[in-house]
Amino acid sequence: MAIVAQEKVDIYLGRLRVCLRSLHSEQVNDIVEELHSHLLDKAIVNGELAVREVDAAIKELGSPEDLASEYLTDAALARAEVSRSPFRILASLFRWASLRVAGFFVLISSLVGYFLGASLILCAVLKPIHPQSAGLWSFHDSSGDLDLSLRLGFGSAPAGGHDVLGWWIVPIGLVAGFGLVMLTTRFAIWCVRLYRQSRAPHRNIAV
Repeated sequence: MAIVAQEKVDIYLGRLRVCLRSLHSEQVNDIVEELHSHLLDKAIVNGELAVREVDAAIKELGSPEDLASEYLTDAALARAEVSRSPFRILASLFRWASLRVAGFFVLISSLVGYFLGASLILCAVLKPIHPQSAGLWSFHDSSGDLDLSLRLGFGSAPAGGHDVLGWWIVPIGLVAGFGLVMLTTRFAIWCVRLYRQSRAPHRNIAV
């Protein structure tokens, strides 16, 4: 029975190692060794591995694929936290969103923040190229309500519209755009840090 139990452990850890192949070999070895020790602690009865306890410990950990996804997500979030690159942050948030509802909401918030920031920056940059149409425009829609539209200069300006900021869109757009990108990055990293700290007590066993 101990041989069967050991085979179950080896098969589980082997599948996990394959799923973690995108990580550095040292990281994979540390994770596998940690989990191996965890399984032994949980499943040794009277000095030898017991099949029933091994099955229970493996069930508690979850499938190797799901467990590996948790580790890969944590590794991606750790890299994003250090690099502060919006592209790396968004890539890690996509992984997080696939696992947790909280990650989904942080991803949506970050996408909105980066989109608005990039739009303001583009508008400021394109204003000198399309001075007659780029900018923040106010106009009345078909129902007579007053609307605002941030336009990048593609196409014509709204009929009867008014360029609200004029050339002020250049400094305002650059400052507000880059400021929004920075705030979004700080927000995303703050959420990532909170999540990783909340998972820290479990990371020695499973992320």
